[in-house]
Amino acid sequence: MKEGPDISRVAALIGDPARANMLTALMTGKALTATELAVEAGVTPQTASGHLAKLFDGGLVQSRKQGRHKYFALAHGDVAVVLEGLMGLAGGELRTRTGPKDAALRQARVCYNHLAGQMGVQMFSSLIFRGLMRDDPDAPVLTAGGQEFIVQFGVDLESLTQQRAPLCRSCLDWSERRTHLAGSLGRAMLTKMEQSGWVKRDDKSRALLFSQAGASAFQVAFPETG
Repeated sequence: MKEGPDISRVAALIGDPARANMLTALMTGKALTATELAVEAGVTPQTASGHLAKLFDGGLVQSRKQGRHKYFALAHGDVAVVLEGLMGLAGGELRTRTGPKDAALRQARVCYNHLAGQMGVQMFSSLIFRGLMRDDPDAPVLTAGGQEFIVQFGVDLESLTQQRAPLCRSCLDWSERRTHLAGSLGRAMLTKMEQSGWVKRDDKSRALLFSQAGASAFQVAFPETG
């Protein structure tokens, strides 16, 4: 047997349709119960519990108990990055043709609590184009001008840099096949947009719904690069 990570084990865990649907449902960053995930996967609660046990043992989800309920969430951001990448690879095999909901998801959606879709890609491209961020091979890096921009945007950059989580990460957007911003900065940017009333989350999907004023403010902050 060749040495190295056991890719096939992780691939098998994700590859089951029910488990894939559960993991996709957790991409919002919101913790869900086994019953809620059973509905997402279209299986019985008993079957869902078995799938969740495998995902937990495989290090793809974490769980915590609160009151009478046990909640599940993605284990960490790396799982979301892998799932987003796999969605891009599977993009040519979409089971559902595009419709209004799909259009909304393509425009803006939440990917483990950061902004994805066309607007997520636009934000990343705008930061790079204006020299506020460098797309280095290992990870995106804020320039001095970028740090000033982020602080003016209203994000507590000093607090973020003191956290153990990576500040900036690149994530391959599944619908755009281009990069959007992940990491603690990506999460903080989306949080700030929500706090400013630019955008709200769709309760029934991963779509992010920008108000007219929010969309206009976004275009001013992150102009398209052409």
